[in-house]
Amino acid sequence: MPEHDEFSIIDQLFKPLAGLSREARGLIDDVAVIPGNEACDLVVNTDALVAGIHFFEHDPLDLVARKLMRVNLSDIVAKGAKPYGYQLMTAWPRGTSYAEKADFVRGLKTDQDRYGLSLFGGDTVSTEGPLVISMTMFGKVAAGKALSRLGARTGDRVLISGYIGQGYLGLKALQGQLLGLSHQDVNEVISAYHLPEIRTDLVPAIRDHARSAMDISDGLLGDADHLARANNLMIRIDLNKVPTSLSARAAIASGISPVELVTGGDDYQILCTADEAGARALVMAGFYDIGMCLGVSEDTPAGAELWADNRRIDVAAKGYTHRL
Repeated sequence: MPEHDEFSIIDQLFKPLAGLSREARGLIDDVAVIPGNEACDLVVNTDALVAGIHFFEHDPLDLVARKLMRVNLSDIVAKGAKPYGYQLMTAWPRGTSYAEKADFVRGLKTDQDRYGLSLFGGDTVSTEGPLVISMTMFGKVAAGKALSRLGARTGDRVLISGYIGQGYLGLKALQGQLLGLSHQDVNEVISAYHLPEIRTDLVPAIRDHARSAMDISDGLLGDADHLARANNLMIRIDLNKVPTSLSARAAIASGISPVELVTGGDDYQILCTADEAGARALVMAGFYDIGMCLGVSEDTPAGAELWADNRRIDVAAKGYTHRL
């Protein structure tokens, strides 16, 4: 049988189930938006993590819980919504001790207090397989104000909310592949892999000034490609403008390609587009201007391209994709 990726499975099998439902947004947007009252709408998303795929089987369970919460928060923030609660599903491998489950819950408590959340419900079961955890996050946004991947226009600036490549480098470090970095730099990128920083403080700026937005989980270039195709635009990213940390620059000096940082994934930053005035406001709020949206033609088809020093860089794989 032919192999499919997650996006073709969604398009071919699940999208027909969504039909013309306004809430589902054609399954292109990582969230559903459910009309609420006159004041606000409900933004809902679900993400799952699987041991051995999204985290190491022996990772501390309190950190695993906090990462689960943060990857879900990222989608809510990207729509300009304020998170306020979640539901949880856990499938525990048989033999998981009470103490291990308590560690997991301790991590949830740490971050739900940090972000002002409450647990609304869920399910817990056992499994013969690896640990599987899934969270459904709820957020609120002013009625009609939830952002989408759609909305970008030719001439818009492309912006990112923070450093790119930290999560990818953290994964490489945990795999023992960053031997040239200092102990401090290794600890910094590993921390970023376990606990991505979610900028809930940016919600007002995103809501008020972005035209389109999404979070970055599968690599900056790959997710920019999804956003560009959704809007039938070309997004041109300037590699020299992509923000990187001191530890990432140390990794580059030790031999890591800058291209790896924009294709590696696990960043959970917010990618958005805005007009010139909106872009200035977003930069003032802490975003980085890294590129622009162009119209499409035979020479510039829809998608994302990486440029540096006025030269297009050929990239074999733009981001991470689950093969199903």
